Order: sequence, then structure tokens, then C-alpha cells
Amino acid sequence: MGTMSRALRNLSRRKIRAALVVVALGFCMAILIAVPSGIAANQTSTANLTNGLGSTITQTEATINQTLTQIDCSLSQGFSGFGFQNTTTSSPPSGTGYGGGSSSSSSGGSNNNFGGFGGGNTPGNFGGGSLNGGSSTPMNETYYDNINSTLSGVAAVEPILQVTEGPNETVTMMGRTFTEQLTNYTIEGIPLTADFVDNYPILPTNITSGRNLEAGDSGVVLLSENCSETFHATVGDTITVLNETFKVVGIFSSSSVSTDQTMYMNLSDAQTITDNANYITSLTVFATNTDVVSSVAKTISTLHPELTVTTGQEKLSALEQEESLYNSQLESAQKTMDQTNDQAVEEIIIAVAATSVIVLFVMLYTVRERTKEIGTLKAMGASNSTVMSQFLVEGIMLSLVAGLVAVIIAAVATPYLSSVLLPTVGSTLGRSAGIVIGTNPSTAAASTTVAVSPVWMLIGFGVAVALGAVGSAYPAWRAARTRPAEAMRYE
Repeated sequence: MGTMSRALRNLSRRKIRAALVVVALGFCMAILIAVPSGIAANQTSTANLTNGLGSTITQTEATINQTLTQIDCSLSQGFSGFGFQNTTTSSPPSGTGYGGGSSSSSSGGSNNNFGGFGGGNTPGNFGGGSLNGGSSTPMNETYYDNINSTLSGVAAVEPILQVTEGPNETVTMMGRTFTEQLTNYTIEGIPLTADFVDNYPILPTNITSGRNLEAGDSGVVLLSENCSETFHATVGDTITVLNETFKVVGIFSSSSVSTDQTMYMNLSDAQTITDNANYITSLTVFATNTDVVSSVAKTISTLHPELTVTTGQEKLSALEQEESLYNSQLESAQKTMDQTNDQAVEEIIIAVAATSVIVLFVMLYTVRERTKEIGTLKAMGASNSTVMSQFLVEGIMLSLVAGLVAVIIAAVATPYLSSVLLPTVGSTLGRSAGIVIGTNPSTAAASTTVAVSPVWMLIGFGVAVALGAVGSAYPAWRAARTRPAEAMRYE
């Protein structure tokens, strides 16, 4: 009978022991496969997240640097529906309030009367709610015409209408019911005049397909990539927005979360389809230069206390603080990653050592158990090399089966094993970075996905076989050195 057949017969005679050893070795080798796979997934996730957030901060900073002369103005929430002054002969939209107010004239009013401000929920808003899902308060754009015409240091004033479309969702928390609007897409209406389009940064610049909006455009839209997917539309397609058709002329890549689901169109088109004629949600004031931004912002705040005024310089300062916090979080994550790598090395060493020890002791016990058999073989003329190869083959075959089991376990349980054995650095950084840059953590960092690498499967399988040979070497050598007469006397 050959060495291989004797090895198979000996292993089959001890099925339960062999199975237990195979499972134990299999789990040890599965750890050897799972830990590097988890490390690779963490490194990839962390690198992608770092690059993505770093790019977002860089793009946002570049945008703010380009718009340091901008001053953003919006009506404060507390003034909604208060102090409305009609400047036209037509009736105001339903839902707006008359009278009262802090203007210099308590009724009537004109375009030159500072302190007059619109308010209330205008009709035509999605779901009958307020503009921008309740986050923006509508105001009558004609009240603020004199910012452009009378204030020194002002180069231009851009009126913007931003309206969010989406269904209302009722949420019950702690016994109370709240209604919130989900965002399907956001309409951003801007004035497409030659002056604005040619001289001011009012449109996205990172066009990925088609063209940008141009002066005089009407009946066309510029979609973000996500918005394009929402409408399943590409350049040249026609989409329906609030029962009106628009042609898609371009698609842009969003550089911030705030424009992920945005479509740009002419302000007059946006006002028409939302039934918000003469209404806007914000004003962007462009100062003549950066030196006068602070004084212009202060003047606007003094004359119009109902407005929330924010400058690009303030945004840049806030961004720098967020960037500093982000960098500290990134350093912390890198330290955690280094600790994880050290932990992984320790776990791999333990797994390899445990495998070697298991094989060593099992084969030593096998040699001791079969001492009499060894003596019989040698008495029948078996050489030392034959006896040694017999036990080496048995150890290698045991480890061979264990390697196959390890590959199966790793293929099924690697995500679980890696999550138990290693911290998920990528997800931790994602939650921190999401807080830092003010984005949704679930979108800032997808959870780390651990996939088993075929390379590590082959390595794990090879290591299992190699450790079987190494662990069996001494017991096999010891068996070959056994004297026949001494072995025959062994009980």
C-alpha cells in the first residue's frame, strides 16, 4: 500500500478528530485571509473618503475665493407673513399678510421705501407649503430694487428663486407628529441676462455634458448629475417640470451637497411654473471690490434688519475652521489606521502560530499513538524516509483540507470576521467628516465593504499547506528515528 493511500486510511479511521482539527485550522487560516482583506477595505475606504472630502473642501474654498465680493441676503424666518407692502395695483398672493411692519410708512409703500418686505407662503409652492421646503422665506423682489440703484459699492444684485419639489412625509417621534418635505429636486431660478452671465459667477462651471446656460435662454434647464439621474434624462432630452416642458441643454458635476439635486433655469421661467411672479427667496449682492464688502453688508443689515446677510468672507472663515477640524479628524483616523495595521499583524502572527502549534501537537500525538504501528513498519523493512514521508503526507493532507475549509469560511464570513477583529476606520472617518463639512454622513462616507481577495485566498491556502508541512516535520522525524524493538514493546 502506498504512502498516500495509507495516509488517507489513517485519517479516515479518526474522522471526528480529523474534522475537529480541520475546523480549528480552517478558522485560523480564515482569520489570515479575512484580516488583510479588512485592512485593504479600510485603506481603500479611508483613501476614497479622504480624497472625496479633500476635493469637496478645495472646490468649495475655490468657489468662495472667486466670490469674495458676494453678499447673500435672505428674509429671516421670523418675518414671514409680517410687514408685507403691496407695490403693485394687483392683489397680493393669498397667504401673505398686510399692514403692520417696521417700515417708515405703515401702509401703501413704494419701491424706494426701505424696510418693506414680503412674507407669507406664496401660492404655487409644492404641496402648498413654503418655499424650499420651509427653509426659505419668500419675499417680493421689487422691495429691494433700490439696493442696486442707491447703495454705493454695489455692482449688481442678483435675485434668486429656489423652490424644492418633493412629497411631504409624516414622522412620529416621542408621541408628537411632524411633517417634513423630502427633496426630489430643487429648482434654482436666476436672471439670464448678459450682464450676469458674462460678468458674475452665477452658474456652475464644471459642465460634464452639453453646454452651460446662456443669456436669453428660456424653456431650457441645466441639470446636476444626480438630478439627471432622477429625471432619467441626458442632454437633448425633454423633461416635464410642474406640467411644463423644458429641454436639457447641459449637465454639471456638483461641487457641494447643496446642489446635488439642483436644476438651473431662467428666473422668469421658475417664477411662472411655480406661480411666484415677482417673488424670490434670496438676493446675491455683488460688491464693486472686496474692500467694501463689509461696509456694504453692514449698510444692508442696518437698512433691512429683516434680512439675514452673509458675506463670502464669513463663509471662507467658517470653512477654514471646518477644514481645521477636518484635518484633526483625519490625523486621528490615520493614527487609528496605523493602530489597526499593528493589530492586524499581531492577529496574523497569532493565527499562524496557532495553526503551527495545532498541527505540531496533533501530529506528535498521532506519532505517540501509533508507535507500535511504526515499529511494525520498520520491522517489515520500511526505511526512515518512508516512515517520515508517511507522517509528513498526513500532516499536509490535513492542512490541505483545512485550507479548503478556510477559503470557504473566508468567502462567507470575511465581512463579519473583519468587523469583529478590526475597527472600521473608513466609516468612523465618514461620520466625523460628515459632521465637519455639514453633509449627511450617510452620503459623505459609504460603509466599508469588505471583499475577499482571490490573492489572499491563494496565500491563505498556500500558508495552510506550508504550515502543515512545517508542523509535521518534527513529529515525522521523531517517528522515523523510532527503533523497531523499542516500538514493539510500547503499550
